[in-house]
Amino acid sequence: MQIKTSEFVISNSDYKKCPEPTKAEIAFIGRSNVGKSSLINILTNKKNLAKTSSTPGKTQLINHFEINGSWYLVDLPGYGYASTSKKNRATWGKMITNYITKRESLISIFVLIDSRISPQKIDLDFINFLGLNQIPFSIVFTKTDKQGTLTTSKNVEEFNKALQKDWVELPKYFLSSSISKIGREEILEEIEHLITYFKQEQKN
Repeated sequence: MQIKTSEFVISNSDYKKCPEPTKAEIAFIGRSNVGKSSLINILTNKKNLAKTSSTPGKTQLINHFEINGSWYLVDLPGYGYASTSKKNRATWGKMITNYITKRESLISIFVLIDSRISPQKIDLDFINFLGLNQIPFSIVFTKTDKQGTLTTSKNVEEFNKALQKDWVELPKYFLSSSISKIGREEILEEIEHLITYFKQEQKN
C-alpha cells in the first residue's frame, strides 16, 4: 500500500460522535509511551501527523486521520501509566472500551508492545480482553532499534510464551522501528489486505 494523503479529521471522546461509519477503520493502541505516534508518522510518511511527546498519556481522545480519502487510521489513547488523575484514566478506559466494542466500522486493531521489556500484565490483559470480545487484532513490537536482534527475539519469544497460557493460536505480529522503518511495508501490506476484505464484505 502507498499512502498518498493523510489528513487529521476529528478528535472525540465519544464513539457516537466519530465520523460516519462508512469507511474502514484501523486503530492503533498501546501502553503510554510505547512509540505509537512515531509509528503512525512513519507509516504515513508525515513527520508530525500524530503528536509525539516524552510525556506518557499525551493522546487523550479518539483521533481520526483520513488516509487516501478511503479509510481511517485511528489513534487511541494509551492505556496504563499517565500523569493524570485516576478519574481521567477511568474515563479514558470507558471511552476506549466503548469504541473498541461498539464501533461497527472498526475492522482491526494494532496493539503496540515495547520490545525492550519483559511481558507486562497490562498488555496481556488487554490482548485477552480483545480475544474475549472477538475483536480482530495484530501485535506490533516497537523500538526494536533500541537493542540487538537477539534481545528482541528473546523478548518476543517470552511474550508469545506468556500468551500461550490463554491462546491456542498466537496472534500475528510485526517488528517495527521508527528509526530504521523496519516493519513499515509489512504493516501497510496487512492493512491493505484488511481493507480489501472489508470492501468485499460490503459488496456481499
